[in-house]
Amino acid sequence: MTLDAWPAPAKLNLFLHVTGRRPDGYHDIQTVFQLVDLADWLHFTPRADTQVRRVDGPPDVPADEDLAVRAARRLQEACGHRRGVDIRLDKRIPIQGGLGGGSSDAATTLVALNEIWGLRLAPSLLAELGLGLGADVPFFVKGETAWGEGIGERLTPLTLPERHFAIVFPGVGIRTAEVFQAPELTRKTPETTIRGFLKAGGRNDCEPVVTGRSPEVRRALAWLGQRGAAQLTGTGSCVFAAFADRASAEAALEGLPPEWRGFAARGLGRSPLQERLAAERSNGSGRF
Repeated sequence: MTLDAWPAPAKLNLFLHVTGRRPDGYHDIQTVFQLVDLADWLHFTPRADTQVRRVDGPPDVPADEDLAVRAARRLQEACGHRRGVDIRLDKRIPIQGGLGGGSSDAATTLVALNEIWGLRLAPSLLAELGLGLGADVPFFVKGETAWGEGIGERLTPLTLPERHFAIVFPGVGIRTAEVFQAPELTRKTPETTIRGFLKAGGRNDCEPVVTGRSPEVRRALAWLGQRGAAQLTGTGSCVFAAFADRASAEAALEGLPPEWRGFAARGLGRSPLQERLAAERSNGSGRF
């Protein structure tokens, strides 16, 4: 039996301040994670054996490196679970674009298989398991637009006005590790507060690093900047601008260069993953 699709939504970083470097090599940050309605979709087919297989997914990501596969195996190991799963991933979020697609796939896998396998782990435990796969996996597990601190795992739910976003992927990916290892990265931005952000906004400290190293990202930022207040999201290559309605976001993407991809996306306060989970529970879960 193949289950219905489970969504793995993308996120935007509305700002990203790097406030320090930790002894373990990770960086302390402050950010706002904004969920949007652009999403990957995952299908899970339980198996009678213990194999975890990706039967469909992005060809340029080896199955054993796919965060959805790694999340399923991590959940198996943590619980001693003796059943496997086939995973089909419909990849729509650009890879290495700063939209959190891989982390969101991992979070959706943890949440979905926790239900499908009848494990009944608390969301806090799923978030803890996910943190070993990526700093923003806990955010996707919890499923609310949020203020993030620490390495991104300390979350405070945040209610923001509804907005729509024009997002541009300029056809290249940026590796997070390279950005955080860059000697030119600013690492001492003074800490702010939620009130301070809401009043004065913020910047992305990673943007100068990425634009300095990628002409295509720099070009995309300039192109979208002619249509709105454009900025980089996360440590990836996607740039975005906020608009009051979807029509304005779609209009901003008119004339997009053919080698790029554009998305008009609505900001969300709550993840569609939580709605899918509620539907699963109402129909009965832990059946396999």
